[in-house]
Amino acid sequence: MNQIYYEFFRKTAQLSLLTVLLLGQGINAGVAHDPKKKELANKIFEKLKLPTKGNSSSIGSYAKGCLDGAQALPLSGPNWQVLHPSRKRNWGHPETIRLVKRLSKKATEIGWKGLYIGDISQARGGPMRYGHKSHQMGLDVDIWLTAPQSVELTVDELKAVKPISIRSKDHRRTNNKWTVEHMEILKASALDKSVDRVFITAPAKIWMCERAEGDRNWLQKIRPLGGHHQHFHIRLKCPPESPFCKTQKPSIPDISQSDDGCDHTLKWWVTTALEPYKKPAKPPKKKKLKKNALSFLMSDLPKQCLSVIHNN
Repeated sequence: MNQIYYEFFRKTAQLSLLTVLLLGQGINAGVAHDPKKKELANKIFEKLKLPTKGNSSSIGSYAKGCLDGAQALPLSGPNWQVLHPSRKRNWGHPETIRLVKRLSKKATEIGWKGLYIGDISQARGGPMRYGHKSHQMGLDVDIWLTAPQSVELTVDELKAVKPISIRSKDHRRTNNKWTVEHMEILKASALDKSVDRVFITAPAKIWMCERAEGDRNWLQKIRPLGGHHQHFHIRLKCPPESPFCKTQKPSIPDISQSDDGCDHTLKWWVTTALEPYKKPAKPPKKKKLKKNALSFLMSDLPKQCLSVIHNN
């Protein structure tokens, strides 16, 4: 009997040691999820440092979803570098990773040394605890408007890189940091068939509308959005092999009032939108706050995301 107990405890100790070793190497086999504890989804996804194995699939929507079978963008390549490697948000759907590589090569043809890449997604997508409400299913990528001096920077050199703003202080026009090369890089992004839309500050869109020549249909994909004066944000279409992916609605053609999207609505961004807030005479009725990346529980996400957090 003593021998039996000895063997039992010996094997238990071996398994415990193996678990420690695996965790030490960053290998995770999903996480335990107890719905009764109501743990925030962003905390669960942040713990997962490696992707699931198998086929890649974007699940849900850009601001409420997850990512199966993610692929990592290497932290540096021949013409790109990830600016915040410690965030571990260099994961995306393979189509997104391919786009980044295509576009960074195109940037060198335009005259830059490459591109500085911001956040894509976490290893299994999902909500993040800071920085974004979207970027949840590996089909969003931020690209800095700072032209790289090098794409072989050390960790300390990366920390010293400062973002440039291409918007004037009054938010109404571009400044002298904005260049024709910027427009050409955005044009290359919009012309890529995998891209659904590209977000950038409104003054940049207005500048391009006033100066772009030739076929201007690509401008329709360039969409004005606040907060995008130091980087631009590319959003890809749902890949064909992602049956649970929901492309953003309304579509770009539905939003646009012209073939190039250069219509009167652009002026709103640099006029009415900048007016000081006026407190209404009669306080509006309080609306129930909508949940978002900061408050989602797993029960708020598509049911397929449960498999994503549990599977290897």
